[in-house]
Amino acid sequence: QKFLCSNCNNILKKALQTLCGHRYCSACLTWIVRNNKNAICQKCKEEDPNTSGEESLLAEERAFGDAAINKEISELRVHCVTPGCSWSGIMKDFEEHQSLCEYALIPCHTGCGHVVMRRKLADHLENGCVNNVTVCQQCHCSLASSEYQEHSREGSLCKEQKPVQTETASKEEVAKDGCCFSEVGCEFRGSKEKIKEHEKSAVGAHMLLLLQHMRQLQGTLSSAARAAQSFPEKVIAELENKLQVFENIVAVLNKEVESSNLEILAFRRQSELDQNIIRGLELKIAELHRCLTQKDAGLSSLHKSLLFSEQASYDGIFLWKITEVGRKLQDSVTGRTVSLYSPAFYTAKYGYKVCLRVYLNGDGTGKGTHMSLFFVVMKGDYDALLPWPFRHKVTFMLLDQNNREHIIDAFRPDLTSASFQRPVNDMNVASGCPMFLPLSKLQSPKHAYVKEDTLFLKCIIE
Repeated sequence: QKFLCSNCNNILKKALQTLCGHRYCSACLTWIVRNNKNAICQKCKEEDPNTSGEESLLAEERAFGDAAINKEISELRVHCVTPGCSWSGIMKDFEEHQSLCEYALIPCHTGCGHVVMRRKLADHLENGCVNNVTVCQQCHCSLASSEYQEHSREGSLCKEQKPVQTETASKEEVAKDGCCFSEVGCEFRGSKEKIKEHEKSAVGAHMLLLLQHMRQLQGTLSSAARAAQSFPEKVIAELENKLQVFENIVAVLNKEVESSNLEILAFRRQSELDQNIIRGLELKIAELHRCLTQKDAGLSSLHKSLLFSEQASYDGIFLWKITEVGRKLQDSVTGRTVSLYSPAFYTAKYGYKVCLRVYLNGDGTGKGTHMSLFFVVMKGDYDALLPWPFRHKVTFMLLDQNNREHIIDAFRPDLTSASFQRPVNDMNVASGCPMFLPLSKLQSPKHAYVKEDTLFLKCIIE
């Protein structure tokens, strides 16, 4: 079904895909758009009779060549359905076969009204076509091709019979030009434009006439060989005339081939231009995508900076609100998220940059039994102007939300510890209280350290 046109329901030719996802032959889509204002995709109508969406609106500039489906179609296995023909192959070779199929029914090019198999056209022209006549050069008598050879042998009778052409025929010859293949039996006449069209469309028929004429010529040569040698010069002259005819025919065919080559070259150039346009559009899309990525990164950075500015403290006192304590405690037990870092805060406007780190299920000596709370010195913007090591007293508090019994612990920095030297990396090793609070006391109903699944930790730097 995917190889069929949504309009004519035949195999797609030069497939185009619309914005709504359906496919049309290039010629079908052009015809629909030219003959229908604001045409809606027929397939979309079948799927939803009330459809009127922008994507279902048909327009040539809103459709794109479907190279993938065209390639699949060109490689489909097909066979000729003409009775008697056993040809099979792939789709891209089928059109060439159609123009050569010997079993195909074609109208006789002379306009006699008969439709014959292509393989039998030569026999029809020789024996059955009423319009395929040859004019005797001696007596100007019009004869069927099958009678002409016998007539040409009856020299004396030919000279006696000199029927005059009818007035009607003479007028037609004066009024219209003949096909350049008239020398080999083509009777078509018409204006110069009609003759050009005829010569392009009847190449196969002309080839058959050439074959027939060559057979006649072969018969003439045989007759000349059997006849007396009294008129060899006449035979040679006739052969020279025939040779000139063939040369003219070859010249015409060469012009047609050159014309076809020019059309192919123009198509290739247009294809290259289209490919350049596509490549240019792809580069523009890539550039837009890169710009969007940069803007997204910038927005993300601004968002982080905004959050930090909202949460930052610059007086050495920081209050940390931790929500969803139950889930985060479970994550710490399972090892999914062992610890949590607080937002950074400062001891003063241009002071030390620090943060807190909590292990809800404990760390080190307090693992599995206590909540562990640590202090972290971070690399700051003004470290070069500050005294090192860090010497300030640090006080931790777990707030009882009923304001009854807060948990308080404090320590002074070990000045020899690497945790309180000037940071080389983003942050130093955390230092603090691994056994800050027993887990049994954290969840005790006597206290409100965790209320509505939230707890508050406070840090004071003197």
